[in-house]
Amino acid sequence: MEKRTILITGAGRGIGYAIATKLAEQNYNLVLVDINADDLENAVKTLPGDGKFIPFTCDVSDYSQVETVVAKAIEEMGPIYGLVNNAGITRDGLLLRMKPEDWDLVLRVNLTGTFNFTKLVSANMIRQKIGRIVNIASVIGLTGNAGQANYAASKAGVIALTKSVAKELGGRAVTCNAIAPGFIATDMTDKLPEQVRESMLKSIPLKKFGQSEDIAAVVSFLMSEDAAYITGQTLTVDGGMVT
Repeated sequence: MEKRTILITGAGRGIGYAIATKLAEQNYNLVLVDINADDLENAVKTLPGDGKFIPFTCDVSDYSQVETVVAKAIEEMGPIYGLVNNAGITRDGLLLRMKPEDWDLVLRVNLTGTFNFTKLVSANMIRQKIGRIVNIASVIGLTGNAGQANYAASKAGVIALTKSVAKELGGRAVTCNAIAPGFIATDMTDKLPEQVRESMLKSIPLKKFGQSEDIAAVVSFLMSEDAAYITGQTLTVDGGMVT
C-alpha cells in the first residue's frame, strides 16, 4: 500500500514529537508543524524510519499561515490521510486576575488553531473519501480546574468541535476523535514541587504519571483501520483520574 501522510501540529517536542516518532516507526510520511523552527529541525533529524518528513513553521492561530501550509503540504506530499491537532499552550491564572490577552491567546491557539487545520485539511479528506482526525484535548476540558479557566474552556471547545466534525464528515468515511490526556510527565511536571507532585499522584488510581508515549499509542490506534468505526469519541488517557 502506498504510504499515507499524516500532518501533526505542535510536532517539535513533547507529546507531539512522541506522536511523530510512533507514526514514523509505522512507516507513515509526516508533515510536521510547529511554531519553533529549531525544534522542528531537531525532530526531522531524529525521527526513525524511512518515511518522508517535511517541516513547516507556522502559527496555528493564523488562518492565512495555515492555508499556506496545507496547500504546500498537499503539493509536496499528496493527499493527507490523517491530522493530529496537538499544538497548545497555557497561560494560567485565577479568573479575577486573568489578563484578557491571556484568555484570547489560549483560545486562539488551542481552539481556533484546531478549527483552522480541521477546516482546511478535511476539505482534502472529503474529496478522497477517507480520513482520520485526532484532536488532543485534556481532562481539564472535562472537569475544569482552578486557575485554568482559559485552558479548560479551550479544551472543552475542542471536545465539542470534535463531536460536531464527526457528525458532519462521517458520511465521507472521515472519522474525528479526541484524546483527553491526564497528568503526563513533561518538563513542566518535572519542575513541580514534590508536595504538588504527591498531591497529583493521589488523584490517579494507577499512582503514576502518564508518558507521552501513552498518548502516541492511542493516536496510532485511531489512525489505523482497526478504529474505522470509532468517531465522535473522547478517550481519556489519565490513569483512571476521571471516571
